[in-house]
Amino acid sequence: MSDVSIIATLAGALAVALVFGWATQRIGLSTLVGYMLAGIVVGPYTPGFVADAQLASQMAEIGVILLMFGVGMHFHPQELIRVWRLAVPGAVAQSAVAAAVGWAGARAFGWSHGAGVVFGMALAVASTVVLMRMLVERDRLSARDGHVAVGWLIVEDLFTVVALVVLPALATGRASAAATASAVGLAMGKAAVFAVLIWALGTPLLGHVMERIAKTRSTELFTLTVFTVALGVALLAAEVFQISVALGAFFAGLVVGQSRFGVQAAADMVPFRDVFSALFFVSVGMLFNPEFVISQPVMVLTALAIVLVVKPLVALTIVMLLRDTLRTALTVAVGLAQIGEFSFILATLGTSLTVLPPAGMDALIAAAIVSIALNPLLFRAAQALSQRLPRGADEGREAAVPEVINKTSERPAPVLVTGLGELGRRLVPRCADNGVPVRVIDNELESLEWLRSRGIATVFGDPGRPDVLRAAGVADARMIVVTSASLAEKMRTCIAAREVNPRIAIVAIAGSEAERAWLEEFGAAFVCNALDEMTDALLRSIRSGL
Repeated sequence: MSDVSIIATLAGALAVALVFGWATQRIGLSTLVGYMLAGIVVGPYTPGFVADAQLASQMAEIGVILLMFGVGMHFHPQELIRVWRLAVPGAVAQSAVAAAVGWAGARAFGWSHGAGVVFGMALAVASTVVLMRMLVERDRLSARDGHVAVGWLIVEDLFTVVALVVLPALATGRASAAATASAVGLAMGKAAVFAVLIWALGTPLLGHVMERIAKTRSTELFTLTVFTVALGVALLAAEVFQISVALGAFFAGLVVGQSRFGVQAAADMVPFRDVFSALFFVSVGMLFNPEFVISQPVMVLTALAIVLVVKPLVALTIVMLLRDTLRTALTVAVGLAQIGEFSFILATLGTSLTVLPPAGMDALIAAAIVSIALNPLLFRAAQALSQRLPRGADEGREAAVPEVINKTSERPAPVLVTGLGELGRRLVPRCADNGVPVRVIDNELESLEWLRSRGIATVFGDPGRPDVLRAAGVADARMIVVTSASLAEKMRTCIAAREVNPRIAIVAIAGSEAERAWLEEFGAAFVCNALDEMTDALLRSIRSGL
């Protein structure tokens, strides 16, 4: 009989994760809490089904790769440049204070200096997944306070990248200071060489390969290419340059994300990332011993105090000292009052290097479960507080704060056009010639290149994917014109557009009365029936000839 242990681990872990994820979402908590609780249930410290820890750990490594690959693809330097005066000094100061307090707490527990550094850094960095979800749910992602919070998080992500390089070198902490410094320098040098090679050689090479695959118009081949790039570059980083797979995946995502195929690549990776990141959090939960909360309450309370008290207070103070608005201060403070995937990536690396003791991982897991569970409540409390406070002075200060995006918001909202069939290829140039700001979304590479040569903005990707529409700016667009060929594609685009921007006007083309009825059902505000239009044109010709 064949070995089904990997199937049993996958099926069991994902089934329990599904149940707990659904339950936590139903009560208003993050699904990440449910995934970690599922890991505790299938872990060795609770009765019942026990998943294979070794297999779960290996699959979780894929989750780490895809998480960091996603971070690299979504890393946009312009978002940081926009708010760097506040985000950079604020994130540096807040991370330094939180890490120092975490290090002091670890030393008080009798841990080594290296363990204290890992523990402090893990407590200092917040979860990208949690923060982005909170900002999207409260419609703050496109606001100034959302931009500052995202920029702040980008700086923390960069700290994580540096820490992934430095930690293996710190594992030689018993050596002399000179030897440790030499090891750190060597690790940084390897990472720098790897980054330069990936950027200088990988960018043109990957661009050429992805362009050839994109021209085949095969979704499965394009998805397979992106997945292979993520895993292949991560493996190259680990085996050749002796740096972590997470760091390799980050640089791979950075290269892919800055290409013109980055939008579609990010959308294609979402299902894989969601599944394997769920396994990652399940594997983290499997490491947690519930008895630790009872046996070591001081460690748990210390970690929670740093995450829920020290970090928010420091962030709040820094933002106010830099004379930004109270709303921005509250959003940043509450958004950073949690820890998640990056904390576990650092802690897992520290544990594998025998730098961080198992108790450190237990304390981090307990702090993550509690802080992520409380984060929606803290956001609601912060929102209620900002609404009750006087707005006059705060609004004046917000207007006085320079923001690049305000300059761009004065431009007319663009019209998005999806589908580059015969109709789309005729419509788009005419819109541009008549001064209508237009942006085209399609996966027909040759047609997009022809439009780009005429100075028309284009996005490569499937317009039926919400992530593609979001990256194309559908949230700020005033209208989307759906000219795709098949009814199924048009319906998917209408659903995705309504999901991202419920207020957007949808204009679609129908080939029959049945198509018109379907498109109106799926949110199209105006449906142009091709047969009706041709009939009217023929009637005008007939009348003019009489």
